[in-house]
Amino acid sequence: MSAAGQGRRGTRRESHDQSNTATPGGFTPWPCWAASDTMNRYDPVDPRSMSDAALTPDLDDAEIARLESRGSRRRVRSGEYLYRAGDTGYDFYVVLSGLVEIVLDVDGEERTIITHGPGRFLGELNLLTGLRVFVSARVAEDGELLAVPAGELRRILATEEELSDKILATFMARRTELMAGAGAAIRVVGSRFSPEVLQLREFLSRSRIPHEWLDPDGDPHVETMVEQFSLEPSDFPVVVSSGRVFRRATPGEVADYLGLTVDRLPGRCFDLVIVGGGPSGLAAAVYGASEGLRTLGVDMVAPGGQAGTSSRIENYFGFPTGISGTELAQRGFVQAEKFGAQLTVPCRAVGLRERAGHLVVELSDGSEVAGRAVIAATGARYRRLDVDRIEEFEARLCAGSSVVVVGGGNSAGQAAIFLADQGSGVTVVVRGADLSASMSGYLVQRLDIHPRIDVLTSSRVVEIHGDGALEAVRIEGPGGVTTRPSAALFSFIGADPQSQWISGCAALDENGFVLTDRSLTDELLVGPWAALDRSPLPYETSHPGLFAVGDLRSGSTKRVATAVGEGSAAVRSVHDYLAFAPTPVTS
Repeated sequence: MSAAGQGRRGTRRESHDQSNTATPGGFTPWPCWAASDTMNRYDPVDPRSMSDAALTPDLDDAEIARLESRGSRRRVRSGEYLYRAGDTGYDFYVVLSGLVEIVLDVDGEERTIITHGPGRFLGELNLLTGLRVFVSARVAEDGELLAVPAGELRRILATEEELSDKILATFMARRTELMAGAGAAIRVVGSRFSPEVLQLREFLSRSRIPHEWLDPDGDPHVETMVEQFSLEPSDFPVVVSSGRVFRRATPGEVADYLGLTVDRLPGRCFDLVIVGGGPSGLAAAVYGASEGLRTLGVDMVAPGGQAGTSSRIENYFGFPTGISGTELAQRGFVQAEKFGAQLTVPCRAVGLRERAGHLVVELSDGSEVAGRAVIAATGARYRRLDVDRIEEFEARLCAGSSVVVVGGGNSAGQAAIFLADQGSGVTVVVRGADLSASMSGYLVQRLDIHPRIDVLTSSRVVEIHGDGALEAVRIEGPGGVTTRPSAALFSFIGADPQSQWISGCAALDENGFVLTDRSLTDELLVGPWAALDRSPLPYETSHPGLFAVGDLRSGSTKRVATAVGEGSAAVRSVHDYLAFAPTPVTS
């Protein structure tokens, strides 16, 4: 997707969930939350109404006894820190007696977020994912704790069903509370008109990392930070976390510091490497890890793929009231981590080759990871409009202003409804004469009756206008050329497969999508296939051991449910392939 525009000027200091933006590659309402300073109403957990029980459940004696078999007791004294913000890891603690405060450093002062007493446990999702710690834990009253190493906690989560459910639900609720503004251990400083700032915010938001954005144009806190860290204009965007300052920060640099990249992994060889973190890739990671495969997943931005940027997925089985793409991706991410999958971002695959019985994936930072089998799930990205000056306006903010959405598919319809629900006047531009030809009926009906949506069929964008920020869009239609005021332009005009990294290893169709199993003709099954004496497995490409699923696969149905099914089913084929394949030589 392409986007252009300028947001309304106003508050310069926002937590991550208080903005609405769009970036290339998908409709991205940061992520699926509105500019009206409220959580998206489709998000299953609203932290403003979250009960204390969700954040601080009590463990009973039997549950504590099961945990104690995996840990050890420890006496603690008031003022002692169990862990501090910025630490790379910590144990899972249960309070047996005494009190423990969870504190956040805010402008040099520690603020208590919550206090845990006997029967309560500490921690949140970073204990499972390996991210650096966002908050500190300080003993407020002498007592005794039960300390369970993180590795043992993983085994508990995989084997103790009821206990696992309670711990995971609490960890997810606590992350949601932090995301809602309870604690922002990371600050992003930079202009709202900077594409680099928007890339950082997209990465942090879609990765569900609590952060705060400060705009240098008007936030008084920025002046203090400039003096404190001796910042220069050329240093922006700046990221500050636990006293560390990153000048001209990039998503990759921040991810490496947080512990999200492949550099944190003790080894680089896996049974299964999954490239792409959309619904198909996450589903493959869940099934691969849960069935005992050493599984690695990599994605170039964050978990969720195109679906992760969707404001509302309403036709996914089991969610009659809909679910945001971010929430679905987050649940899949946690589920995969629960079973032991290693998931890393942002890592873009740039090449693939075979070596010593492994398929080696080359990443854009120069590193490599190897798998006995590889599942390609890199999907497709929305095309840009072929309009002059589109790059100049791309990746700007919009909030409640008039906007233009180009495209007639479901993604365009969902984007239009979301924007209109947040107060924007939306013009939908469709090249075809009938919107129902390419959009689900329920979305067509909603567009038709929405008072803030105007649909222009048999039309196309021919020009965009503005001085530094988008101001208007000229549209050619049956009645001639008209000009519509617009603060942002969202493009959903088809997608191109992200298959460049495997184009030398797998056969592609005429549009660049990857051919698999029954689509492969005999003339494509050459080389190693002669010695294998078998046909390609379901989802297997023209290269043995390389599988393709989701939007990347030629002939696939472009729906979330289908992608999840393909990712899950492909793991069955991976098992069959590994049973056929000889044990690889390791070097």
